[in-house]
Amino acid sequence: MKKNSLTIFGWLFLSAMLLGPLGVSSAQAQPRAEIPVTVHDFGQVREDQSLSHTFVIRNTGDKKLKILDVDPDCACTVVDYDRVIPPGGEGTVKLGIKPFSVVHPFKKKTGVRTNDPSRRWVNFVLKGVAQRIIEIKPSHVVRLRGDPSEDLAAKVRFISNLPFPWEITKFENKIPDKVEVTLKMEKPGKIYVMEVKNKYREQGRYKGKIYVYTNAIKKPKIVMRVIADLYSESAVSP
Repeated sequence: MKKNSLTIFGWLFLSAMLLGPLGVSSAQAQPRAEIPVTVHDFGQVREDQSLSHTFVIRNTGDKKLKILDVDPDCACTVVDYDRVIPPGGEGTVKLGIKPFSVVHPFKKKTGVRTNDPSRRWVNFVLKGVAQRIIEIKPSHVVRLRGDPSEDLAAKVRFISNLPFPWEITKFENKIPDKVEVTLKMEKPGKIYVMEVKNKYREQGRYKGKIYVYTNAIKKPKIVMRVIADLYSESAVSP
């Protein structure tokens, strides 16, 4: 009886040794990426601003979480991130956008690849609305169309979104034989209005430029283009 008991005990011990590793492998330790927020909205910004935001990644698993790759969708996105996050720890992914890289509504995506088997990829998004530091309305291209015998003119408004008083210090009319240019301040430190009048009385087309100089370090010179199409009604009638 004693011999049988020892034999049974031996078989049980051997079975435990054999089955033990199988039991561990079925509950293998895994990293787990928990990300509270994946989208950041900057709201309204200026195009000359440097933008950055830090996203948080938590490892709620029981194995090291590794960030294997970070893939921004444009070269203007600067990346800095924690490559390894311990179990129960917290890491960050810092994304930034360089000045003059966005304008109007924008949305920049950055893909992050991890070793979490349940979340291999996650996309972080930076979005907002970027204003030009100097808005030109309707456009930086001045178009004059019509009969050269008429008084053809066009107005352009320059609007500053800068946080300091903005000035147009001077302008250069590169086609003075073709157009007359006048500049008036509409709102001190903020808005100027330029009027371009045609002086050329011959039919045909001409092009030229007007250089506008300002006190803005990041926008010291604005190039305005003038395109004129001058034809009388009789010249274009069948």
